[in-house]
Amino acid sequence: MTNRFIRHTLRPTPLTAGLTLACSALHPQTADAGTVKARHAHARTAVHKPVSKQDVVVPTASVSPAAGASNTNAHAVNTGAKTLETGPNSESIVVHGHSMNVLTQDMGFGRMPQDVLHTPQTVNVVPKVLMEQQNVKSLEEALRNVPGITASVGEGEGGMSGDQFLIRGFQAQNDIYQNGLRDFGVYSRDSFDYDHVTVIKGPSSEVFGNGTTGGAINVTTKVAHLGNNYGGSFSGGSGSYYRGTLDLNQQIGEHTAIRITGMGNENDAVGRDNVYSHRWGLAPSIGFGLGTKTTFTLEYFHQSDNRMPDYGVPVVTRPGATVGKPATEYGLNRKSWYGTTYDQDDSSTDMLTARLKHQFNDHITVFNDLKGGLYSRYYSASQPGCDTTCAKNFFTDPSAAMINRRGHLGGPEPYQQDDWSVQNVLSTLAKFNTGSVRHQIIAGVDVMHVYDRRKNYAYNFNGVNGTRADTTSMLHPSAYQPGLLLGGLGQYPGNLVTIPNGVGQKMYKTGDATDVGAFFSDQVWLVPWFSIKAGFRWDHWNSHYAATDGATLADTRLHQSQDTFNPNVSLMYTPNDNAMVYFNWSESTTPLGLYVTNSSEPMTANGSKMHPERSRLYEVGAKYNAFHGRVGFTVSAFRLEKSNAILGSDSNSSVIASSDRQRNQGVELGASGEIMKNWQLIATYAYYDATTTWSTTASNVGKHVLYVPKNSATLWTTYTVAPGKPWNLMFGGGPTWREGVWLNAANTARVPANLDWSAVISHSFLNNHWRVAMNGYNLANRLNYANLFSDRAVPAVGRTFLFSVSANY
Repeated sequence: MTNRFIRHTLRPTPLTAGLTLACSALHPQTADAGTVKARHAHARTAVHKPVSKQDVVVPTASVSPAAGASNTNAHAVNTGAKTLETGPNSESIVVHGHSMNVLTQDMGFGRMPQDVLHTPQTVNVVPKVLMEQQNVKSLEEALRNVPGITASVGEGEGGMSGDQFLIRGFQAQNDIYQNGLRDFGVYSRDSFDYDHVTVIKGPSSEVFGNGTTGGAINVTTKVAHLGNNYGGSFSGGSGSYYRGTLDLNQQIGEHTAIRITGMGNENDAVGRDNVYSHRWGLAPSIGFGLGTKTTFTLEYFHQSDNRMPDYGVPVVTRPGATVGKPATEYGLNRKSWYGTTYDQDDSSTDMLTARLKHQFNDHITVFNDLKGGLYSRYYSASQPGCDTTCAKNFFTDPSAAMINRRGHLGGPEPYQQDDWSVQNVLSTLAKFNTGSVRHQIIAGVDVMHVYDRRKNYAYNFNGVNGTRADTTSMLHPSAYQPGLLLGGLGQYPGNLVTIPNGVGQKMYKTGDATDVGAFFSDQVWLVPWFSIKAGFRWDHWNSHYAATDGATLADTRLHQSQDTFNPNVSLMYTPNDNAMVYFNWSESTTPLGLYVTNSSEPMTANGSKMHPERSRLYEVGAKYNAFHGRVGFTVSAFRLEKSNAILGSDSNSSVIASSDRQRNQGVELGASGEIMKNWQLIATYAYYDATTTWSTTASNVGKHVLYVPKNSATLWTTYTVAPGKPWNLMFGGGPTWREGVWLNAANTARVPANLDWSAVISHSFLNNHWRVAMNGYNLANRLNYANLFSDRAVPAVGRTFLFSVSANY
């Protein structure tokens, strides 16, 4: 056994480097190579860029200094208001509304050219100003502001972890995008490079391709823009938390700029023993032709993360009860962690993205987006299981209750995962008239390939056999297991975990997929106030999966090839620039081989021949910009139907298909913006009625769909006293609430409701260039649950306080 399998100790270098860069960035006289824009930046009502004599700049609504920064992307935000037309050499920005009003937010990529207000679908946005006020540090933290999203821990032989999200109860781990391009990596995403996060709810295959049953998560990153900015931040607090960030942007020519963002982070999880994250990241970008008809942006992203996996506490059923709950609901210490000294999640992610945009004239614009990714990951996680004997002892003789860290799910089986991917999307946006009828056509081609390779390792006891139970006390767990050994590649092949569905004990798993898609849509304005949009996407999906070399059975090699067709039709009534009423019908398809990188077994011998999962959305809604664009309101009612449901198997978490049919219908509400001067608010509410309407397991019919809360809501509000004055003060906060959810299709296991109260107080000084803030999370120290799966739940962090200081020049 080599040191490769030993749990990493604290690594101070990434944090030290990150903090050094952040601190040095706060001195503009030393930053000749770049300028910085702080994570906790103060609001600026104009983008700093050269303005020619021909330019006309329309100022935005008043923004308090502590509120946040304006959008600094290289293109102006499309707000739905009239756009100021200028010549190719002039530069101007038209911004209507307030930075907290998400209806004015640009969708962020060429295939969805409208703003949120004019997108006929439920769209939740986590704006930059909100992430700054909340001191958001990860994608998971950002998505806590979106109702209907839950997090799950993937498992099976080896486990998955990383970001595993569900939208409206449906799998979305393969539906995470950056600037409209799929992010195939299995890792926990830090938010240091985020401008804003958008969640498009409901089937969206016409835009994004296969998948998106519940919706899509799109991250718009920080890229180079015209103007100079200097900034950095440092945070420290509970859980030995230390974090430094930087954001430098430097204009180096009339139409060229470079930008670099960075992060160093080390922290323990408050309220959980032995759980930590040590990570660092860097994201430079360069933009050419900014402010002209032809722009080219090249951006690179790197994140390294060494963290401890956390598979939570088991769900147990009290004698005489019919519904199980997490053991912590019956008095188990919330800090209980059941891993071993071998547990580790060590990932490295590299992505290079090139985006080209050329505007031929006022009618035709062409986009080409190319992205390549390299993902490396070593993962070893214990999977605690509590069988009937364990559960009985827990209630009758707690000291005798023993947790089996191999669980009943086939693990743990450490593995090394090495992936690569490439995707290219070529699209055209065309605007023209046929007589009195106006058209907007979007058409293009999307080509993608992803490859996954995993090497499996085996545990052994004293070099003799691997059948001995790996157990620890339920009440007083220990990370040390005498005699437990972890072999190198090819060592102890007879102790490899048995992959289900007849695959056996295998050393290597290999998967790949190629997708070629073509899409087309046309939005037709029959009259200025009414339009119809119809479109489709066709995909040819080809995937392979192989499990080879090992102690048992012949090699398994599977192949799947499918053609999918996904249509979309929308009706939009827009009486003015500030309102829209719409109807949307769309479909999406999820082939069984879609989850190449983020499932234990993307295909099975039987499943590879089954029909893909299909989902269909019917939605009506309205969006309205009120009070001169200060506040945006949204309301929608939807019905989402899914057939041939793809599930994660409760026994081994391989991706399986069924003929089950599920239906989720409900209502979503939203409000965001500045309701009074200096008083900001963003609030959401969702009601879901999610039911299994048909199943091969008759007893599951009529049961609630797992992981879907019936009610959920978020609220965040802040008020700034004396903005711009030396005695200014910003304070606020709010709750995040999710009703209890079921953990299995039979509705026999459930976690209770989550309620998290958070707050912030901050002060700006030195001409609003500097800011100090204190954030509090889970102020009531309530026992909430973050990640969920069929028989376990991970307790969320306890009461946490973070102090931060940031600067922006």
